[in-house]
Amino acid sequence: MEVHRFYLACLAHASYLIESGGEAAVVDPQRDIDLYLQAAQERGLRIRWVIETHLHADFVSGHLELAERSGATICLGAGSGATFPHRDLADGDIVPVGDEQLRILSTPGHTLESICIAAGDSSLVFTGDTLFIGDVGRPDLSATHTPQQLAGLLYDSIHEKLLTLPDTAVIYPAHGAGSLCGRQMSAEATSTIGRERAGNYALQAKSREAFIELLTSDLPARPAYFADEVERNRRGAAALDESKPLRALSPGQTGDAILLDTRPAMEFASAHVPGSINVGLGGQFASWAARLLGLDAHVVIIAEGEKAANEARMRLARVGIENVEGYLKDGISGWKPLEPMMQIPVSDLADARGTVLDVREPSERGEGFIEGSLNIPLGQLTARLNELPKSGMIFVHCKGGYRSSAAVSLLAHRGFTNVANVIGGYDAWKTAHAAHS
Repeated sequence: MEVHRFYLACLAHASYLIESGGEAAVVDPQRDIDLYLQAAQERGLRIRWVIETHLHADFVSGHLELAERSGATICLGAGSGATFPHRDLADGDIVPVGDEQLRILSTPGHTLESICIAAGDSSLVFTGDTLFIGDVGRPDLSATHTPQQLAGLLYDSIHEKLLTLPDTAVIYPAHGAGSLCGRQMSAEATSTIGRERAGNYALQAKSREAFIELLTSDLPARPAYFADEVERNRRGAAALDESKPLRALSPGQTGDAILLDTRPAMEFASAHVPGSINVGLGGQFASWAARLLGLDAHVVIIAEGEKAANEARMRLARVGIENVEGYLKDGISGWKPLEPMMQIPVSDLADARGTVLDVREPSERGEGFIEGSLNIPLGQLTARLNELPKSGMIFVHCKGGYRSSAAVSLLAHRGFTNVANVIGGYDAWKTAHAAHS
């Protein structure tokens, strides 16, 4: 058996092609599925199965298109409610791939239909979002079960199923560092059951009750778009139409669409279209766009050329933002007037009068914060605008500047006029204060 890993850094998403005896199974495919078809063709493989470890909440899966184009059968854990043709998988079911057999482990907890896949006589296991490297899946994605109930199920799944596997069993999770489906995942590609048993913080809980408390206390807010994403994956997404060219639009053709500026924060700060929202393509672009704009947003992309605009459109489609009207022809050069972003160096912050807004996550503030600052994580900003003062300056910072640029642009888009970005963010503030201490 051979395992081929495909990793999308901007979504921290790992998918896999499992190969044996001329056949293949694809586990947790991303939306654009040509890479699996190409890999199978190059290796002379028939893709027999498309297996989802659960209905994903943070990206749109390509399972339906991949099955249609390859002739494969889609498989999901029993109880998914999927409305397209598929095979339900229960605990102990066997899925044959060439000379090997994949054994299904029912592992509810992250979601009710979650499964893991043991292979190679249990020498390796695809753990989906049940067990990550250094973490476990978040337990708050059910409309029928509380986080406490899901956390209890997750404890049982891990201890009764996964931790009974050999310590040498290699684990292949569906996500890595930066994913919204956990809190402190490692950036490593693989681990073993033994390493996770010894070092994974969640597996150090002394009891089921302690595990539940650990997972549900200070749980980061669930992104609003997650529920819609699950429903899209339950129905199956339409095939991507990659042949349709992205329209080049002049400033007068953008209509009421949101102008999404994908350039780096420094370039946006120098000059940008008034009212545009900055989510840089260099960061976790797609997930931030989904959180800040919503999946139904109508968007015109501002990018550094047509190639970057097409890349942005693909990344948006991967999370389900499909109403992309086009991209701004010639970037910002044809737009009049442009404006700079108001900015302030950390050296001036102590004497500045106004509200300091920290858009980092609460867990980051455990490492330090600016005294008197107001904490509203960027992902919650749209829903909590009423907590911001109606008058006076607002000085926004994050860790280094990516999120604060998005926050300042979002506030300006929503009508706040006296907003400034703190250059360099908390890292620069900490360095400046360390130099004077």
